[in-house]
Amino acid sequence: MEINHYGDTILGVVATADVVEGRLVLLTSHSFSRNYGSQTELPGAKVPADATEAARARYCVTFEQDNRSLPLFQPQPAFDWAERYGFEQAANAPFSATVYLTHPGVQEGRTIPSGSGALAFGEGIYTVPSGGYIYSADLLTPGMPLTAANTADDGGATEAGKLKYSATGVVAEVVRFDTATGRLTFKILH
Repeated sequence: MEINHYGDTILGVVATADVVEGRLVLLTSHSFSRNYGSQTELPGAKVPADATEAARARYCVTFEQDNRSLPLFQPQPAFDWAERYGFEQAANAPFSATVYLTHPGVQEGRTIPSGSGALAFGEGIYTVPSGGYIYSADLLTPGMPLTAANTADDGGATEAGKLKYSATGVVAEVVRFDTATGRLTFKILH
């Protein structure tokens, strides 16, 4: 996902379920906590479950900034001392994690795990790669209205949060569709 232009609304959120970067989400409550309650004051973010929630999905989600040195472990082990002597012994790695050699926020189409911190961008202009939207020939025309796909009407959780052409529940509009790369640039409306 590319952030081309953003407005005043950037929120720190907690993903309430696994969500792919670049999807539209809405704010909700959550029960996650980390480091003695540091996440409890943040809103939750989830993909829409139905058409009513899709009309309220006005935030584009991306990875939180992470200043840890590489490699990164997702999820981060609960006990930092578990990494003390490296991974030469099985006892030093009492967790199952994905190891990233580059920050996942600079890679396209990565999934933000449930319970992880994220950033939700409001009004602005964003670009998502092919696969980050539900294709329709209407996407080729700038200014066409877009809404967020939801789990009830659009193929379940794998499609939820993707942009799609619709004249009802409009939350965004097409700015540009690059036919060579399949990248969709859209503007979230306020």
